[in-house]
Amino acid sequence: MFFALDGFMFAGWVVRIPAIKQQTGSSASDLGLALLGVSAGAVVTMVFTGRLCRRFGSHPVTVVSAVLLSLSIVLPPRAHSALSLGLVLLVFGGAYGALNVSMNSAAVDLVAALRRPVISSFHAAFSLGGMAGAGLGGLVAGGLSATVHLLLLAGVGLLVTAVAGPALLRHPAPVPDRPATSAGPRRLDAGARRLVVLFGVIALCTAYGEGAMADWSALHLTQDLDAAPGVAAAGYSLFALTMTVGRLSGTALMERLGQTRALVGGGVTAALGMLLGALAPTVWAALAGFAVAGLGLANIFPVAIGRAGALAGPGGVAAASTLGYGGMLLGPPAIGFLADWFSLPLALTTVALLAAAAALIAYAAPYTPAQRAGE
Repeated sequence: MFFALDGFMFAGWVVRIPAIKQQTGSSASDLGLALLGVSAGAVVTMVFTGRLCRRFGSHPVTVVSAVLLSLSIVLPPRAHSALSLGLVLLVFGGAYGALNVSMNSAAVDLVAALRRPVISSFHAAFSLGGMAGAGLGGLVAGGLSATVHLLLLAGVGLLVTAVAGPALLRHPAPVPDRPATSAGPRRLDAGARRLVVLFGVIALCTAYGEGAMADWSALHLTQDLDAAPGVAAAGYSLFALTMTVGRLSGTALMERLGQTRALVGGGVTAALGMLLGALAPTVWAALAGFAVAGLGLANIFPVAIGRAGALAGPGGVAAASTLGYGGMLLGPPAIGFLADWFSLPLALTTVALLAAAAALIAYAAPYTPAQRAGE
């Protein structure tokens, strides 16, 4: 429920960005700078939320973060300049980042206790929540002001938290069976820390592709392939749909193949799909490539975050998440610069390059005994 709520709330905010832009009178560049507040706030809180989870537990931090996210989503309509919008988005982004680290930490504990690779199922709930939030936002955008819409979203968030929060708070996070040497706070050697960074880089490679697809897929279809606006909009929708399908089937896939083979296969599939999507000469071939890329990328981010958490607990989740969301920050502007220097199709091939890099890193990454047992 919390993963779905996170996706629902964030998508609801995103669809109201045009209205907020008009309200604040921001230029495109001013709005872009203001929107960095979401990412900046998220990255800052991700750094220390892992420590809060270790001290207070991931369940209480998840509940508090959900309340803060619900309350902070009403702030953007109160802004009347790009500067004030950027400041309130720091608060909103901070709550969003804290919820992402804490709920992923709770999910990692459940995965370890269940001894099943169900981490992708949680991220599928996030994707489904995002699709619902975007769809509902599109339906009400013409009839409700941004202020009323986001106020209603805040009510939904507080209601869901009031229903699901007590259940989380009643039950402490499960403590999976671990070797005696892992009792107490985890002290990582240099090799384990390098592994956490490697999984964070894998997450970064995936998030780079998600950010690039969200911002540039429609423009590529219209500008380079002369697609109609409706067909161009379907490009990212198809990518998001296949990613959701891939995550829903992720547990069965990883139980059948193992996490490492699933990571490697996903990276290779995404690389081939994005090469087709970026370089295809026709709209329909490009759409097929985007769909394949969504399937390939679907499980890489959640598995990378889950394996970092299995190694280092909430601190591992925080470190890998920070790197991962850094990739989402890096992707759109990097694609823009490369498109100016070369061309947009060539710029989009960097998504394929990073997906292939994620596959290579996953294949080459050494195993710890716990990970080998988990396979």
